[in-house]
Amino acid sequence: MAYVNPKGDFDRDTDYLTDRITADGRDGYPVEPGRYRLVVARACPWANRAIIVRRLLGLEDVLSIGFCGPTHDERSWTFDLDPGGVDPVLGIHYLRDAYDKRIPDYPKGVTVPAIVDVPTGEVVTNDFAQITLDLSTEWTAHHREGAPQLYPQPLRAEIDEVAQRIYTEVNNGVYRCGFAGSQDAYDAAYDRLFTALDWLTERLGKQRYLVGDTITEADVRLFTTLARFDPVYHGHFKCNRSKLTELPVLWAYARDLFQTPGFGDTVDFVQIKAHYYIVHTDINPTRVVPKGPELGGWLTPHGREALGGRPFGDGTPPGPTKPGEEVPAGHRAG
Repeated sequence: MAYVNPKGDFDRDTDYLTDRITADGRDGYPVEPGRYRLVVARACPWANRAIIVRRLLGLEDVLSIGFCGPTHDERSWTFDLDPGGVDPVLGIHYLRDAYDKRIPDYPKGVTVPAIVDVPTGEVVTNDFAQITLDLSTEWTAHHREGAPQLYPQPLRAEIDEVAQRIYTEVNNGVYRCGFAGSQDAYDAAYDRLFTALDWLTERLGKQRYLVGDTITEADVRLFTTLARFDPVYHGHFKCNRSKLTELPVLWAYARDLFQTPGFGDTVDFVQIKAHYYIVHTDINPTRVVPKGPELGGWLTPHGREALGGRPFGDGTPPGPTKPGEEVPAGHRAG
């Protein structure tokens, strides 16, 4: 859902299916345990957010999850990781089928995350930013005991402000670099990205988390880009002023979150690299996937405890990953 404009700038199409699943069902989709399926791909940073939030809030038993494979063609993400290449709940191979069920010949890009209404087989929403906020605010009746407050009411204005800058300058900024269609567009995108990373370095040099003294939605949104920075964005997207490992504050912050239950245990580095290097043939026509970088450093001490903060506030960490949802051992750091 993106294109390069005549000036060479990368533009992301943000016209999503915006129906919401709410506690009162005002859009026609009430929160109901077992009714919906969250469709994701571990490779995708936008989907990785939803995986993390679902796990932190303990929604595994009320909102099922389907994993697409890391690669796709121009038609759709596919369930090629499942036996027979078919999602066991939705009964489809192409995620596009759920989009077409909602809007015949769906004219836009088929994206993840998407939430599908299982009884009808139709996509309800692919509005990735709203999905995680609604998991925090509309699904509260089904949160686990000790679930953290990822979007606390008193901090929402600040979270929204920080998250918006992270989205435009960092989450989308790396894509603006990678898909720039001209030197001028790339140079401007590069400067914007690293200006934002310098701002984050200054902010996180003084506090453990982005907003307040606990993990919030803002941290989730930044983490998924940082986790992909050295494996793909530094080289593949030419975001190469510095590696993450060469930015001491951000590297320590990323390791702190990675080592927090619910974050690093959702990251599949093998799928991440496969997606970017194989799918983006306009950038990498050989489809060769690099062997590096070395990932052991993710598990080294980060020292961020010295800044204080309580990761889960008055809550508790999530328990072990639900069986069948684990990242394969060979795909993780360490």
